[in-house]
Amino acid sequence: MLALILIVVAMLSGLTAMRFAIHGQEVAIPPLVGLTPAEAERAISVLGLQMTVERQYYSPQVPEGRIMSQLPLPGTKVRRGWQVRVAQSLGPTRVAVPNVTGQSEHAAELNIRRRGLDIASLAQVDTPAIAADQVLAQNPTANASQLVAPKINLLVSSGPEPQAYVMPSFIGQPLGTASRTLQDSGFKLGNVTVAPVVEASPADQNAPTAPTPPAQPSPASMIVSQAPAAGQKVVAGSTVSFEVR
Repeated sequence: MLALILIVVAMLSGLTAMRFAIHGQEVAIPPLVGLTPAEAERAISVLGLQMTVERQYYSPQVPEGRIMSQLPLPGTKVRRGWQVRVAQSLGPTRVAVPNVTGQSEHAAELNIRRRGLDIASLAQVDTPAIAADQVLAQNPTANASQLVAPKINLLVSSGPEPQAYVMPSFIGQPLGTASRTLQDSGFKLGNVTVAPVVEASPADQNAPTAPTPPAQPSPASMIVSQAPAAGQKVVAGSTVSFEVR
């Protein structure tokens, strides 16, 4: 019995010693994110670990040259001699601002977004001597470099202010005369409809009958209504519609 007890004690002692030997070789990986590779190397070398920089990525959050990720994660227990893999930050993406002055708004937007940039604001200004939809200025200026994904402000021409008129009355005039007047003044002729004619029934003069089908408008047709109405403010190039009879 005594010999059996001694054997069991010896086995337990051996297992305990083996367990301490094994766990004595384990270490917890420290956090490395935010350190430089040299700082990370010193932090893990005292623990008997090794480090390899496997990847480099652009990052707007982690400064250039710093470690942005690691594997295994901090706190993971590994044996001494384990290889820790890290990724290093290249810093934010830096681009040169394209020159879009003189381009149309659409072309400038395509050129800016093709560089991975965005438009922060777009303002318009009346320019009597410059055609509409043209970029007049930009901020940041063209070819500015070492900017971290900037947003560009554009100033775009809206063209000359269209000339305003007060709509005259064409009611009572022939359609042909009114059409020539509109064209000579820079307006457009819109829809021309014929007002239906309602005739009274012979049996009962007070009872209206169904309207007769309207005839086709002609230059001699007389205008009975118009849109826009007389007296309204309109700009050159507006469309005017008539109802004739």
